[in-house]
Amino acid sequence: MSDIRVGLVGYGTAGAYFHAPLVHATPGLSLAAVVTGNPDRQAEVAARYAAVAVADVRDLWERCDLVVVASPNRTHVSTAAAALDHGLPVVVDKPLAGGAAEGRDLVRLAEERGLMLTVFHNRRWDGDFRTVLRLAGEGRLGEVRRFESRFERWRPVPKGGWRETGGPEEIGGLLYDLGSHLVDQAVRLLGPVREVYCESDVRREGVASDDDTFIALTHAGGARSHLWVSSVAARLGPRFRVLGSRAGFVKYGMDVQEERLRAGLSPCSPGFGDDEEERWGVLGTEEAREVVRTEAGAYLDFYRGVAAALREGAAPPVDPREAVDVLTVIEAARLSATQRIVVHLD
Repeated sequence: MSDIRVGLVGYGTAGAYFHAPLVHATPGLSLAAVVTGNPDRQAEVAARYAAVAVADVRDLWERCDLVVVASPNRTHVSTAAAALDHGLPVVVDKPLAGGAAEGRDLVRLAEERGLMLTVFHNRRWDGDFRTVLRLAGEGRLGEVRRFESRFERWRPVPKGGWRETGGPEEIGGLLYDLGSHLVDQAVRLLGPVREVYCESDVRREGVASDDDTFIALTHAGGARSHLWVSSVAARLGPRFRVLGSRAGFVKYGMDVQEERLRAGLSPCSPGFGDDEEERWGVLGTEEAREVVRTEAGAYLDFYRGVAAALREGAAPPVDPREAVDVLTVIEAARLSATQRIVVHLD
């Protein structure tokens, strides 16, 4: 059976460091074409993947069987809709859209066309989060009552680019970027959200979108999530602190897969998703505790799931309706931060 030809829209950070190497490493998928107008990136695409580089998305439709949208956030909906209208299944990098209503329209379009639509919420396959899910599933935490999760960095000088300097029309800022991952993980672990409270600030000069944000979620089951995203954290907190009725779990340090992808390591390399032992988390109470080996990170499982969905009719690796749920929470968080209120969701 011939490979599924993949057309990648965008070859910035998301396209170059995540989607292209993951597609290239997935059996049954072949990176056939990439949309980028940058000559240096075009040369890299040809040399590294033997893929065709095109400057316009309209030159992509006849060259592929699957479209991956990794272009700036403001283009996600229009590009995905155009691909679906051309009869092509779609992977969209998060966020799916700028709002839940747009996301629902895109899901409806895919259903009407009978085409797969999925969203790259790859942080579901972070090794540390997989460890949290395992401990919760085994009952070792007891009833999970509080979930604390952080994506914090110390970047007092902005890097520039549309995520930081663009206004609301760019759908930039940390809430839509890393916040999408944190909300998605919280909902995966603890279920639907009923209340949202958010504090969101712009701390650095020259930045137009949020760079220091806190979100508090109350889940339908009574558990609470406290989520932080920040570019101005001079001292980093734990990546996870999960408190249950039997034990707690604390884990420092980020998942290793992004770092290794940026370094050019193949996702097929032995030990690619393995965490360093000194960064394993600790499970227990003040009286008794144990070090817990981190589950291996598995970003490749996302694209393996895409291949299975297209070849075997399996469910997509991420249900796009779940991505719409994330957008609903993010919109509520923006409203909460603006009006300084707690937003109640139906």
